[in-house]
Order: sequence, then structure tokens, then C-alpha cells
Amino acid sequence: MNNAGTIRSVTPKYAIAGGEIAIECDGFQLDADGAYGVYVNAVPCKIVAASPSRILAIVPVCPPGEANVHLETGTDASPSAETVIGEKIADEMHIVANPAVDPSDDAIIVTRSGSRGQQLPNTIYRIEKDGYIDELPDPIVNPSGIAFGPDGNMYVTNRAEGEVYVVSPSGINPVYATGLGIATGIAFDADGVMFVGDRSGTIYRVPKFGTVEEFATLEPSVAAYHLAFGPDGRLFVSAPGLASHDAIYAIDKNASVEKFAIGFGRPQGLAFDRQGNLYAAACHQGRHGIFRISPDGLTIEQFLAGPNIM
Repeated sequence: MNNAGTIRSVTPKYAIAGGEIAIECDGFQLDADGAYGVYVNAVPCKIVAASPSRILAIVPVCPPGEANVHLETGTDASPSAETVIGEKIADEMHIVANPAVDPSDDAIIVTRSGSRGQQLPNTIYRIEKDGYIDELPDPIVNPSGIAFGPDGNMYVTNRAEGEVYVVSPSGINPVYATGLGIATGIAFDADGVMFVGDRSGTIYRVPKFGTVEEFATLEPSVAAYHLAFGPDGRLFVSAPGLASHDAIYAIDKNASVEKFAIGFGRPQGLAFDRQGNLYAAACHQGRHGIFRISPDGLTIEQFLAGPNIM
């Protein structure tokens, strides 16, 4: 008999170092002398909890990509199961709201925002597809949200002054709109209209240069509003608070607000896939990472396990 048992599943499928994965198994024997373990690509994991049928383990630092997970008890080893380990592409950033992808070349745009009012030598970075990181000239103080408009320009919110800037390759960044409170998340609807979230409690509509209109109100956030438009045209907003039951909101074109999904701890970055599923960085039912929410908001499943991403 193989005392290491058999792995039935590893969830979630995707993880980064430090993330907690759940291993469903059969017949895993806990050696009384502690001679048992979980391994990812032969690197030992920290075990959080274990029983003959279920193990919680922390993913170690190991090479990115497809990885093998196996169990050991004494001299016995289980057959392997698969997981996928994410790759770190940048560090020492300070990302307040959603990053953005440049539609012209798929570069990822991120921020190093700093504390409110802090002057940093560089605050906006491009991560090219080959992994090269480039600093944008003429830093904006406290850049928070980033979005590309229908004109191809990049727009950035500044939470210190409540402004939106147009960022140009020349390094000259004119102000596009002001009076936006503690401006954080930013997104464009299908008609190219800009929306900006003031974390104090207001979603603003910016239909054109210099024009700001109050659109909707929400509970204030302790951190930032994160905005994304869904395929149904509604604006989705996460507003992290201090509780473990925060909601993700959906706002229709008439500014009617509803709770789309609930039960999150500090929900933050948002994005949609082609099937209309919403992804959110959050804590849910004690687990941390990226969660996938069905289009009707009723099914929530962990997509990626990882610490410190919200």
C-alpha cells in the first residue's frame, strides 16, 4: 500500500509563491514522526493543515509555469498532479487601482504611486512583452488609476489633486479634468465616455474635456475605487473597506446601483474575460487571491491563490 495516497485535485489551478492551495486526496497517511510532506516541483511546501483526505499548503518559491505536485509519507510518494505557477514580472511598485494594457502593443502600464503628496522621481512604468521595464518621463504625483481612451491616449488619475492627466510619449502631460475628489479608478464606456471614482463616495462622469458630472454615489472606500465596464454596459466597482463582507457593485446607465456579488474582504482590481466572467483581487471565505465571478454574480470560485495582491 502506498501511504502517500492519491491526489484527486489541486485548487485553484493557478498560484503564485505564498499562495495557499487545497489538495483533495485519498489515503494520505500522516506519519507520527512527521515524515510527510507536499512538494511542488520537488520543493517542499509549508503545510497549513492536513488530514487523510485534504491538505492546505503554501506554494514555495519555484520556477514559473506548469508544475508537478506530489505527496510523500516516509519513503512513499504519490502520483503527481499539475498546477501552474505565476511569474513575477515587476516588484517595488505601488499600484492603487487597476493597471492597464496598452492596446497598441500589449505593454502593461503600472504605477509606483507613493503616499499622498509624496514626490517620487518615477511613478509610471511600462512593462514590455519581453519583460523590459521602462520609466515614463515627467512623473505624475500619486498616479492612481490608468485607462486608455478610444483616441488611443493614456489617461491617469491623480488622487492628491483630484485630477485626470493625458499622458503623451513626449512627456508633456496636460490636465484633462479637475475637481474629482480623491480620484482613483478610471474606465471608459462603450461610447468612449470617461468615468472616475472618488473614493470618498462619488462616481463622476467626464463626457468631454473639462466637464465633470456626478453620476452615482457609493459607500466610501478606505483605499480606492476600482472600475471596469462589463459586456452588458454596466459599470462595476469594488470599494474595499475594513469588513469581511464587502460588495462589488454594478451601476447601470441610469445610475441605479445594486450589489452584484457580496462576501469579499477588501475587493480591489477588476477585469472581465470574453465569456463575461468578472475577476477580482480579494479575500473570500478566508482564502486570498483572484476570484472568478459568473455573469449572474451567483457563483464565486478562486481562480488564483496568492498573498499581498489586494
